[in-house]
Amino acid sequence: MNAESSSVADAAVIGVGNMGRHHARVYSELPNANLVGVYDVDDDAARDVAEDHGTLAMGLDELLTAADVASVAVPTPFHAEIADQCIDHGVDVLIEKPFVEDAETGRELLDRADEAGVTVQVGHVERFNPAVRALSDIVADLDIIAVDAQRLGPPPEGRQLDQSAVLDLMIHDIDVVLAILDETPDAVNAHGVRGNQYATANLGFGDGTVASLTASRVTQERVRTLAITAEDCRVNVDYIDRSVEIHRHSLPEYIEDNGDVRYRHESIVERPTVETGEPLKNELSAFVSAAVEGTEPVVSGEDGLRVLEVAKRIDRIAASGSPESEETEVSAR
Repeated sequence: MNAESSSVADAAVIGVGNMGRHHARVYSELPNANLVGVYDVDDDAARDVAEDHGTLAMGLDELLTAADVASVAVPTPFHAEIADQCIDHGVDVLIEKPFVEDAETGRELLDRADEAGVTVQVGHVERFNPAVRALSDIVADLDIIAVDAQRLGPPPEGRQLDQSAVLDLMIHDIDVVLAILDETPDAVNAHGVRGNQYATANLGFGDGTVASLTASRVTQERVRTLAITAEDCRVNVDYIDRSVEIHRHSLPEYIEDNGDVRYRHESIVERPTVETGEPLKNELSAFVSAAVEGTEPVVSGEDGLRVLEVAKRIDRIAASGSPESEETEVSAR
């Protein structure tokens, strides 16, 4: 990157739609970033966002010449094309999820970035949710048996959704599960309805651990939860409340009350401290730091590629209606 001697990076946002405008806001607030400009094919949208955050709307080449780091928040079919241009300019890049459309394109992109010395991070923002950060400290000491994740709700108003619920919603939980288990599933089984607007998946791992994932855009309740069943506890995470609860072994006992004997189970629930903070702000700050310091990003391009492969396989199996499990093939190194 161009800011090797500085801890502050000149940042750009490419694509100022639903997510991109939030990237622009956050960069304008970060102490380790200087928002130098934004770009969008919609000139009016780019000017509006630039004016909101005290920066400039620029042409793409001009913007990449001025920037050290960039967020790519354009529609997924254009991720690889825009990221290639960032690499050509030596600009470290954060690519919103899904990483790219297909694994082969993603592999070629990562090889080019590696040769150019360009940092690539993928925008799986739930990894930066304070509750998930707290969870990462807890799971290191757990003997995990199973993971269950639910990501449900109606589609957001005014947002065009061309992707299935697997590639738009479940992909977040796939990323978190693979990060927790540090393993790729051996087998995948999935089902979907309404063009995979509601989909479920079961993943099997080599150590015997299983994961169950559900994603829906047709459920009239917004749910974002993850639960871990371990040998000696159950851990519940609520992404919305940003809370974590650890349910330890219950304590059964018989008690006497006015001559009557009653049986009681008393649960032990721990509530670890969860730090505050906006996940997107945590994500972009970590990205800028990795780019400036030349360190491995929290969610690397390899992570994004591995998650993409699993998500695409789930999406395909769910759409086919086949109950057959499939062995996964991993091209990520």
